[in-house]
Amino acid sequence: MTGYVLRRLASAVPVLLLVTLISFGIMQIVPGDPAMIIAGLGATPQEVARVRTQLGLDRPPLVQLARWYQGLARGDLGESLLLGRSVSRAVVERLPVTLSLSAYALLLTLGIGIPSGVLAALRPNTWLDQALMTVALLGVSFPSFWLGLMLIVVFAVQLDWLPSGGYVPLTESLRGWLRSVTLPAISLALLQVGLLARITRATMLDVLDQDYVRTARTKGLPGRVVVWKHAFRNVLIPVVTVTGIVVSLLLSGSVVIETVYSIPGIGRLLASAVLRRDYPMIQGGLLVTAVALVLLNLLVDVLYGFLDPRVRYGHDG
Repeated sequence: MTGYVLRRLASAVPVLLLVTLISFGIMQIVPGDPAMIIAGLGATPQEVARVRTQLGLDRPPLVQLARWYQGLARGDLGESLLLGRSVSRAVVERLPVTLSLSAYALLLTLGIGIPSGVLAALRPNTWLDQALMTVALLGVSFPSFWLGLMLIVVFAVQLDWLPSGGYVPLTESLRGWLRSVTLPAISLALLQVGLLARITRATMLDVLDQDYVRTARTKGLPGRVVVWKHAFRNVLIPVVTVTGIVVSLLLSGSVVIETVYSIPGIGRLLASAVLRRDYPMIQGGLLVTAVALVLLNLLVDVLYGFLDPRVRYGHDG
C-alpha cells in the first residue's frame, strides 16, 4: 500500500508543475495592467513605468517565470499587488474559512444525497422514488447565485431566522459559526445533492440486481443486513468517486457563494484579485486550489485501495 501511495504522489508532481506553468501563462495574456491600477487613474506614464519596474513587470516573461519558481521553492508565493502583504499569509488566513464552509456543505451533501439515493433504489418507480429524483433534478438545475439569493430572501429577510451575510469564526462561537455558514452551506450542498443521489440510486439498483444479493435474500437474511452489509459496501466505490467530484465542485462553487454571502474565504479573495488584476494573488490562489484538488484525488485513490484491494493489487502488479 505504501508503494502505491508513493507512486500516486510521484504522478502528482508533473501535474502541479503544469498547473504552475498554466497559471503563470494565463496571467500573462489576460487584459489589464496592474501597474496602472496601483498607480491610480491620474498617474502619468512615467509613474506607471516606475511602478511596473518596481513590481518586475517590465522584465521578460521567462525571467518572471524563473522568479516565480524560485519563490515557490522557498515557499514564497509573492506579494499581493494591492493588499501590500504576503500572498501566503493572506491565503492561510482565508483558507480555514473556505475549508470549514466546504466541510459543512459536504456533510449536508452526504447526509442527504446518499440516504435519498438508497431510499429511491429500494422503492423504484414509486411516488417516493419520483419525488426524490424530482427534487434532486431541481437542485442540480438551479444556478448557485440565484439559489443563494432566494435563500437570503426567504430565511434572512422574510423569516429572519439566519443572517444574510458575514462570518463568525468557529473559534469564537460555535453557534455564531453555524448561523453564519448554514445558508451558504445549504446553497452549496443543494447543487450537489442531486448528483450524489442519482449516482447512488443508479449504482444501488445495479447492485441489488446481482446474484450474490439475491442469494443473501434467499438465505433468509434480514433486509437491513442485505442492503447495508452486502449491497451498500459495493456501492461505496462509485460513491467515493462522486464524492471526490463533489468536493472539487464545492471548492470551485465557493467563489460565487462566498461573494453572495460576503464570506471572507479563498473564493471571495480570488474573485476580488481577478477584478483588480492582482497577478500574484491569483497565481497563489490557483496554486493552492490545485494542490488541494491533487491531494483530494490522492485521497480518493487511497480509499479505492482500502475499499477494493483489486485496485491496489492491479497497480502493484
